[in-house]
Amino acid sequence: MTSPVAAPHSPSDLAAEIARRSSIEAVRLLQNEPEAAIAEALLLVRTVVAVDVLALFPEPRRRAVLENLPKELAAQWALDVTFPEGSVGRMMEPALAVFTPEVTVRGSTAVLRELVKHVFVTYGFVVDEDRRLEGVITFRDLHLSDEHKTLGEIMLRSPFSLRPETELTDAMKQVLNRHFPVYPVCDAHGKLIGQVRGQAMFEEQAVEISAQAGTMVGVDKEERLATPWPRSLKFRHPWLQLNLLTAFLAAAVVGVFQNTIDRLVILAMFLPVLAGQSGNTRCQALAVTLRGMTLGELRHGKERVLVMKEALLGSLNGAFVGLTAGLGMYVVARAQNNPSALALGAVVWAAMVGSCVISGLSGALIPLTLRRLGADPATASSIFLTTATDVASMGLLLGLATVFVL
Repeated sequence: MTSPVAAPHSPSDLAAEIARRSSIEAVRLLQNEPEAAIAEALLLVRTVVAVDVLALFPEPRRRAVLENLPKELAAQWALDVTFPEGSVGRMMEPALAVFTPEVTVRGSTAVLRELVKHVFVTYGFVVDEDRRLEGVITFRDLHLSDEHKTLGEIMLRSPFSLRPETELTDAMKQVLNRHFPVYPVCDAHGKLIGQVRGQAMFEEQAVEISAQAGTMVGVDKEERLATPWPRSLKFRHPWLQLNLLTAFLAAAVVGVFQNTIDRLVILAMFLPVLAGQSGNTRCQALAVTLRGMTLGELRHGKERVLVMKEALLGSLNGAFVGLTAGLGMYVVARAQNNPSALALGAVVWAAMVGSCVISGLSGALIPLTLRRLGADPATASSIFLTTATDVASMGLLLGLATVFVL
Protein backbone atom coordinates (compact mmCIF):
# COMPACT_ATOMS: atom_id res chain seq x y z
CA MET A 1 0.00 0.00 0.00
CA THR A 2 1.53 3.33 -1.09
CA SER A 3 1.70 6.23 1.33
CA PRO A 4 -0.39 9.30 0.45
CA VAL A 5 1.42 12.12 -1.32
CA ALA A 6 1.46 15.36 0.69
CA ALA A 7 -0.58 18.10 -0.88
CA PRO A 8 1.57 20.93 -2.24
CA HIS A 9 1.59 24.14 -0.27
CA SER A 10 -0.26 27.06 -1.79
CA PRO A 11 1.76 30.23 -2.46
CA SER A 12 -0.20 32.10 0.23
CA ASP A 13 0.54 29.38 2.80
CA LEU A 14 4.23 29.43 1.88
CA ALA A 15 4.30 33.23 2.10
CA ALA A 16 2.79 33.13 5.59
CA GLU A 17 5.42 30.61 6.72
CA ILE A 18 8.25 32.61 5.16
CA ALA A 19 7.10 35.79 6.91
CA ARG A 20 7.17 34.18 10.35
CA ARG A 21 10.54 32.47 9.98
CA SER A 22 14.11 33.63 9.74
CA SER A 23 15.71 33.66 6.30
CA ILE A 24 17.71 30.49 6.97
CA GLU A 25 14.65 28.61 8.18
CA ALA A 26 12.63 29.89 5.20
CA VAL A 27 15.22 28.44 2.81
CA ARG A 28 14.94 25.09 4.55
CA LEU A 29 11.15 25.26 4.30
CA LEU A 30 11.38 25.91 0.54
CA GLN A 31 13.97 23.24 -0.09
CA ASN A 32 11.59 20.79 -1.78
CA GLU A 33 9.17 23.30 -3.28
CA PRO A 34 9.05 23.93 -7.05
CA GLU A 35 10.64 27.18 -8.24
CA ALA A 36 7.35 28.49 -9.64
CA ALA A 37 5.65 28.14 -6.25
CA ILE A 38 8.60 29.80 -4.52
CA ALA A 39 8.43 32.73 -6.93
CA GLU A 40 4.71 33.20 -6.31
CA ALA A 41 5.22 33.04 -2.56
CA LEU A 42 8.05 35.58 -2.59
CA LEU A 43 5.82 38.02 -4.45
CA LEU A 44 3.51 38.00 -1.42
CA VAL A 45 6.10 38.94 1.23
CA ARG A 46 8.05 42.13 1.88
CA THR A 47 10.80 42.85 -0.64
CA VAL A 48 13.59 42.68 1.94
CA VAL A 49 12.35 39.29 3.16
CA ALA A 50 12.17 37.92 -0.39
CA VAL A 51 15.65 39.20 -1.28
CA ASP A 52 17.19 37.88 1.96
CA VAL A 53 15.77 34.44 1.16
CA LEU A 54 16.96 34.56 -2.45
CA ALA A 55 20.45 35.54 -1.31
CA LEU A 56 20.75 32.26 0.61
CA PHE A 57 19.79 30.06 -2.32
CA PRO A 58 22.57 28.42 -4.36
CA GLU A 59 23.13 30.33 -7.60
CA PRO A 60 21.46 27.76 -9.94
CA ARG A 61 18.31 27.56 -7.82
CA ARG A 62 18.18 31.33 -7.38
CA ARG A 63 18.38 31.77 -11.14
CA ALA A 64 15.57 29.25 -11.62
CA VAL A 65 13.34 31.11 -9.17
CA LEU A 66 14.08 34.46 -10.83
CA GLU A 67 13.09 33.02 -14.21
CA ASN A 68 9.56 32.59 -12.84
CA LEU A 69 9.25 36.26 -11.89
CA PRO A 70 8.30 39.25 -14.05
CA LYS A 71 11.30 40.38 -16.08
CA GLU A 72 11.78 43.79 -14.42
CA LEU A 73 11.40 42.41 -10.90
CA ALA A 74 13.75 39.50 -11.60
CA ALA A 75 16.44 41.89 -12.82
CA GLN A 76 15.96 44.10 -9.75
CA TRP A 77 16.13 41.27 -7.23
CA ALA A 78 19.17 39.81 -8.99
CA LEU A 79 20.85 43.17 -8.33
CA ASP A 80 19.50 43.48 -4.78
CA VAL A 81 21.12 40.24 -3.59
CA THR A 82 24.56 41.65 -4.41
CA PHE A 83 24.29 44.20 -1.61
CA PRO A 84 25.00 43.47 2.09
CA GLU A 85 22.27 42.29 4.40
CA GLY A 86 20.68 45.22 6.24
CA SER A 87 21.50 47.70 3.49
CA VAL A 88 19.20 49.87 1.39
CA GLY A 89 20.07 47.78 -1.65
CA ARG A 90 18.29 44.76 -0.17
CA MET A 91 14.99 46.70 -0.15
CA MET A 92 15.03 48.13 -3.67
CA GLU A 93 12.08 47.81 -6.01
CA PRO A 94 12.19 48.46 -9.77
CA ALA A 95 11.84 52.11 -10.79
CA LEU A 96 9.53 51.67 -13.79
CA ALA A 97 8.18 55.19 -14.35
CA VAL A 98 11.41 56.42 -15.92
CA PHE A 99 11.53 59.07 -18.66
CA THR A 100 13.99 61.30 -20.46
CA PRO A 101 13.77 65.12 -20.12
CA GLU A 102 12.41 65.69 -23.64
CA VAL A 103 9.29 63.57 -23.11
CA THR A 104 6.17 65.75 -22.95
CA VAL A 105 3.57 65.81 -20.22
CA ARG A 106 1.08 64.33 -22.65
CA GLY A 107 3.41 61.52 -23.66
CA SER A 108 4.37 60.59 -20.10
CA THR A 109 0.74 60.67 -18.98
CA ALA A 110 -0.18 58.17 -21.68
CA VAL A 111 2.60 55.83 -20.54
CA LEU A 112 1.67 56.18 -16.88
CA ARG A 113 -1.99 55.53 -17.63
CA GLU A 114 -1.06 52.04 -18.84
CA LEU A 115 1.68 51.46 -16.25
CA VAL A 116 -0.52 52.07 -13.20
CA LYS A 117 -2.80 49.25 -14.34
CA HIS A 118 -0.08 46.80 -13.33
CA VAL A 119 2.13 48.49 -10.69
CA PHE A 120 1.81 51.12 -7.98
CA VAL A 121 3.49 54.33 -9.13
CA THR A 122 4.20 57.23 -6.78
CA TYR A 123 6.76 59.32 -8.66
CA GLY A 124 8.14 59.52 -12.15
CA PHE A 125 11.91 59.76 -12.53
CA VAL A 126 13.72 61.78 -15.17
CA VAL A 127 17.12 60.46 -16.29
CA ASP A 128 19.65 61.29 -18.96
CA GLU A 129 20.84 58.92 -21.69
CA ASP A 130 23.14 57.15 -19.19
CA ARG A 131 20.23 56.76 -16.72
CA ARG A 132 21.72 59.32 -14.32
CA LEU A 133 18.96 60.82 -12.19
CA GLU A 134 18.15 64.42 -13.07
CA GLY A 135 14.74 65.03 -11.53
CA VAL A 136 11.50 63.73 -10.07
CA ILE A 137 7.98 64.18 -11.43
CA THR A 138 4.92 64.26 -9.18
CA PHE A 139 1.40 63.50 -10.37
CA ARG A 140 0.31 66.96 -9.23
CA ASP A 141 2.78 68.59 -11.60
CA LEU A 142 1.60 66.37 -14.45
CA HIS A 143 -2.05 67.23 -13.90
CA LEU A 144 -1.50 70.98 -13.54
CA SER A 145 1.08 71.50 -16.30
CA ASP A 146 0.46 72.20 -19.97
CA GLU A 147 0.44 68.89 -21.86
CA HIS A 148 2.94 70.21 -24.40
CA LYS A 149 5.60 71.05 -21.84
CA THR A 150 8.53 68.67 -21.44
CA LEU A 151 9.33 66.84 -18.23
CA GLY A 152 12.64 68.67 -18.13
CA GLU A 153 10.69 71.91 -17.69
CA ILE A 154 8.46 70.78 -14.81
CA MET A 155 10.61 68.26 -12.94
CA LEU A 156 11.98 68.81 -9.44
CA ARG A 157 15.72 69.11 -10.04
CA SER A 158 18.57 67.61 -7.98
CA PRO A 159 16.31 65.29 -5.95
CA PHE A 160 17.42 63.58 -2.77
CA SER A 161 18.49 59.97 -3.28
CA LEU A 162 19.92 57.08 -1.29
CA ARG A 163 22.95 54.89 -1.97
CA PRO A 164 22.37 51.12 -2.15
CA GLU A 165 25.27 50.19 0.15
CA THR A 166 24.06 52.48 2.96
CA GLU A 167 23.04 50.60 6.10
CA LEU A 168 19.40 50.91 7.08
CA THR A 169 20.17 52.70 10.35
CA ASP A 170 22.22 55.34 8.50
CA ALA A 171 19.55 55.69 5.82
CA MET A 172 16.91 56.23 8.50
CA LYS A 173 18.93 59.13 9.85
CA GLN A 174 19.08 60.68 6.37
CA VAL A 175 15.32 60.47 5.79
CA LEU A 176 14.26 61.31 9.34
CA ASN A 177 13.07 64.81 8.43
CA ARG A 178 11.99 64.13 4.85
CA HIS A 179 9.11 61.66 5.07
CA PHE A 180 8.85 60.99 1.34
CA PRO A 181 6.75 57.98 0.30
CA VAL A 182 9.45 56.79 -2.14
CA TYR A 183 13.19 57.42 -2.36
CA PRO A 184 15.22 56.92 -5.55
CA VAL A 185 18.38 54.84 -5.14
CA CYS A 186 21.44 55.75 -7.20
CA ASP A 187 24.91 54.25 -7.46
CA ALA A 188 28.18 56.13 -6.99
CA HIS A 189 27.86 57.63 -10.49
CA GLY A 190 24.34 58.93 -9.93
CA LYS A 191 22.76 56.21 -12.05
CA LEU A 192 19.21 55.30 -11.02
CA ILE A 193 19.17 51.61 -10.08
CA GLY A 194 15.93 51.28 -8.09
CA GLN A 195 13.61 52.82 -5.54
CA VAL A 196 12.82 52.20 -1.87
CA ARG A 197 9.49 52.90 -0.23
CA GLY A 198 9.58 54.81 3.03
CA GLN A 199 7.06 52.41 4.53
CA ALA A 200 9.37 49.46 3.82
CA MET A 201 12.26 51.23 5.55
CA PHE A 202 10.23 52.01 8.67
CA GLU A 203 8.84 48.45 8.79
CA GLU A 204 12.33 46.98 8.62
CA GLN A 205 13.59 49.42 11.25
CA ALA A 206 10.74 48.36 13.53
CA VAL A 207 11.81 44.73 13.10
CA GLU A 208 15.41 45.65 13.98
CA ILE A 209 14.33 47.56 17.09
CA SER A 210 12.13 44.67 18.22
CA ALA A 211 15.15 42.38 18.01
CA GLN A 212 17.33 44.72 20.08
CA ALA A 213 15.94 43.63 23.45
CA GLY A 214 16.79 40.02 22.65
CA THR A 215 20.30 40.69 21.39
CA MET A 216 21.09 42.44 24.68
CA VAL A 217 20.78 39.08 26.45
CA GLY A 218 22.17 36.85 23.71
CA VAL A 219 19.00 35.99 21.75
CA ASP A 220 19.92 35.99 18.06
CA LYS A 221 17.77 38.23 15.87
CA GLU A 222 17.27 35.25 13.54
CA GLU A 223 15.25 33.47 16.24
CA ARG A 224 11.47 33.66 15.85
CA LEU A 225 8.49 32.02 17.54
CA ALA A 226 8.50 29.41 14.78
CA THR A 227 12.18 28.57 15.25
CA PRO A 228 12.59 24.84 16.16
CA TRP A 229 13.78 24.23 19.69
CA PRO A 230 17.15 22.66 18.67
CA ARG A 231 18.03 25.80 16.72
CA SER A 232 16.86 28.05 19.58
CA LEU A 233 19.06 26.02 21.92
CA LYS A 234 22.00 26.56 19.55
CA PHE A 235 21.36 30.30 19.52
CA ARG A 236 20.92 30.75 23.27
CA HIS A 237 23.10 28.18 25.03
CA PRO A 238 26.57 29.61 24.22
CA TRP A 239 25.55 32.95 25.75
CA LEU A 240 24.27 31.21 28.86
CA GLN A 241 27.62 29.45 29.21
CA LEU A 242 29.35 32.83 28.87
CA ASN A 243 26.98 34.27 31.45
CA LEU A 244 27.84 31.40 33.80
CA LEU A 245 31.55 32.09 33.42
CA THR A 246 31.04 35.76 34.19
CA ALA A 247 28.87 34.80 37.19
CA PHE A 248 31.78 32.74 38.49
CA LEU A 249 33.85 35.91 38.37
CA ALA A 250 31.34 37.69 40.60
CA ALA A 251 31.28 34.65 42.89
CA ALA A 252 35.07 34.72 43.06
CA VAL A 253 34.92 38.29 44.37
CA VAL A 254 32.63 37.15 47.16
CA GLY A 255 34.97 34.24 47.87
CA VAL A 256 37.93 36.58 48.29
CA PHE A 257 36.07 38.32 51.12
CA GLN A 258 34.67 35.15 52.70
CA ASN A 259 36.33 35.97 56.01
CA THR A 260 34.68 39.41 56.01
CA ILE A 261 31.24 37.88 55.43
CA ASP A 262 31.85 35.31 58.18
CA ARG A 263 32.60 38.08 60.67
CA LEU A 264 29.97 40.53 59.37
CA VAL A 265 27.05 38.37 58.24
CA ILE A 266 24.88 41.48 58.08
CA LEU A 267 26.68 42.46 54.86
CA ALA A 268 25.03 39.53 53.05
CA MET A 269 21.67 41.26 53.48
CA PHE A 270 22.81 44.29 51.50
CA LEU A 271 24.66 42.56 48.64
CA PRO A 272 21.45 42.11 46.57
CA VAL A 273 20.42 45.69 47.42
CA LEU A 274 23.57 47.11 45.83
CA ALA A 275 23.41 44.67 42.91
CA GLY A 276 19.81 45.67 42.20
CA GLN A 277 20.41 49.41 42.33
CA SER A 278 23.55 49.28 40.22
CA GLY A 279 21.69 47.02 37.79
CA ASN A 280 18.97 49.63 37.34
CA THR A 281 21.59 52.32 36.80
CA ARG A 282 23.34 50.29 34.10
CA CYS A 283 20.05 49.58 32.30
CA GLN A 284 19.15 53.27 32.27
CA ALA A 285 22.54 54.25 30.84
CA LEU A 286 22.45 51.41 28.30
CA ALA A 287 18.95 52.32 27.12
CA VAL A 288 19.86 55.97 26.57
CA THR A 289 23.10 55.07 24.78
CA LEU A 290 21.46 52.56 22.42
CA ARG A 291 18.61 54.97 21.71
CA GLY A 292 21.09 57.70 20.85
CA MET A 293 22.94 55.37 18.49
CA THR A 294 19.74 54.22 16.81
CA LEU A 295 18.38 57.74 16.28
CA GLY A 296 21.72 59.16 15.18
CA GLU A 297 21.90 61.54 18.14
CA LEU A 298 25.28 60.23 19.27
CA ARG A 299 27.56 61.90 16.74
CA HIS A 300 31.28 61.33 16.46
CA GLY A 301 33.16 63.23 19.15
CA LYS A 302 30.20 63.35 21.54
CA GLU A 303 31.07 60.09 23.27
CA ARG A 304 33.06 61.81 26.02
CA VAL A 305 30.12 64.07 26.87
CA LEU A 306 27.86 61.01 27.17
CA VAL A 307 30.32 59.17 29.42
CA MET A 308 30.80 62.19 31.69
CA LYS A 309 27.05 62.71 31.93
CA GLU A 310 26.44 59.09 32.95
CA ALA A 311 29.24 59.27 35.52
CA LEU A 312 27.69 62.42 37.02
CA LEU A 313 24.20 60.90 37.08
CA GLY A 314 25.60 57.75 38.64
CA SER A 315 27.31 59.68 41.41
CA LEU A 316 24.24 61.82 42.18
CA ASN A 317 21.76 58.95 42.05
CA GLY A 318 24.14 56.79 44.06
CA ALA A 319 24.54 59.49 46.69
CA PHE A 320 20.79 59.96 47.18
CA VAL A 321 19.92 56.26 47.05
CA GLY A 322 22.96 55.54 49.21
CA LEU A 323 21.60 57.74 51.97
CA THR A 324 18.50 55.59 52.20
CA ALA A 325 20.46 52.34 51.97
CA GLY A 326 23.03 53.55 54.51
CA LEU A 327 20.26 54.54 56.90
CA GLY A 328 18.74 51.10 56.46
CA MET A 329 22.06 49.45 57.29
CA TYR A 330 22.48 51.68 60.35
CA VAL A 331 19.00 50.81 61.67
CA VAL A 332 19.49 47.06 61.14
CA ALA A 333 22.97 47.11 62.68
CA ARG A 334 21.76 49.06 65.74
CA ALA A 335 18.89 46.59 66.15
CA GLN A 336 21.49 43.83 66.30
CA ASN A 337 23.59 45.84 68.79
CA ASN A 338 26.48 46.04 66.35
CA PRO A 339 29.06 48.55 67.65
CA SER A 340 30.08 49.45 64.09
CA ALA A 341 26.58 50.47 62.98
CA LEU A 342 27.60 53.98 61.92
CA ALA A 343 30.67 52.75 60.05
CA LEU A 344 28.60 50.10 58.26
CA GLY A 345 26.06 52.72 57.21
CA ALA A 346 28.85 54.88 55.79
CA VAL A 347 30.33 51.87 53.97
CA VAL A 348 26.99 51.09 52.33
CA TRP A 349 26.62 54.71 51.24
CA ALA A 350 30.13 54.85 49.74
CA ALA A 351 29.69 51.46 48.04
CA MET A 352 26.37 52.59 46.55
CA VAL A 353 27.92 55.75 45.12
CA GLY A 354 30.87 53.87 43.65
CA SER A 355 28.81 51.05 42.16
CA CYS A 356 26.31 53.45 40.57
CA VAL A 357 29.14 55.47 39.01
CA ILE A 358 30.73 52.31 37.60
CA SER A 359 27.34 51.06 36.38
CA GLY A 360 26.60 54.32 34.57
CA LEU A 361 30.04 54.33 32.98
CA SER A 362 29.67 50.69 31.93
CA GLY A 363 26.23 51.28 30.45
CA ALA A 364 27.74 53.90 28.16
CA LEU A 365 31.22 52.50 27.55
CA ILE A 366 30.37 48.87 26.73
CA PRO A 367 28.06 49.58 23.74
CA LEU A 368 30.47 52.31 22.57
CA THR A 369 33.33 49.82 22.72
CA LEU A 370 31.36 47.16 20.86
CA ARG A 371 30.53 49.65 18.11
CA ARG A 372 34.16 50.71 17.78
CA LEU A 373 35.15 47.05 17.43
CA GLY A 374 32.66 46.69 14.60
CA ALA A 375 30.16 44.60 16.58
CA ASP A 376 26.47 45.19 17.21
CA PRO A 377 26.33 47.52 20.27
CA ALA A 378 23.35 45.62 21.63
CA THR A 379 24.84 42.14 21.25
CA ALA A 380 24.90 40.47 24.67
CA SER A 381 25.73 43.82 26.25
CA SER A 382 23.48 43.00 29.20
CA ILE A 383 25.60 39.96 30.05
CA PHE A 384 28.84 41.97 30.14
CA LEU A 385 27.14 44.79 32.04
CA THR A 386 25.75 42.41 34.66
CA THR A 387 29.24 41.09 35.36
CA ALA A 388 30.77 44.55 35.61
CA THR A 389 28.11 45.90 37.96
CA ASP A 390 27.94 42.80 40.15
CA VAL A 391 31.72 42.69 40.59
CA ALA A 392 31.83 46.43 41.30
CA SER A 393 28.97 46.51 43.81
CA MET A 394 29.97 43.39 45.74
CA GLY A 395 33.67 44.18 45.61
CA LEU A 396 33.19 47.72 46.86
CA LEU A 397 30.88 46.78 49.72
CA LEU A 398 33.02 43.91 50.97
CA GLY A 399 36.30 45.70 50.32
CA LEU A 400 35.32 48.88 52.14
CA ALA A 401 33.93 46.87 55.04
CA THR A 402 37.20 44.95 55.29
CA VAL A 403 39.28 48.13 55.35
CA PHE A 404 37.18 50.43 57.53
CA VAL A 405 35.15 48.16 59.80
CA LEU A 406 37.25 45.09 60.60
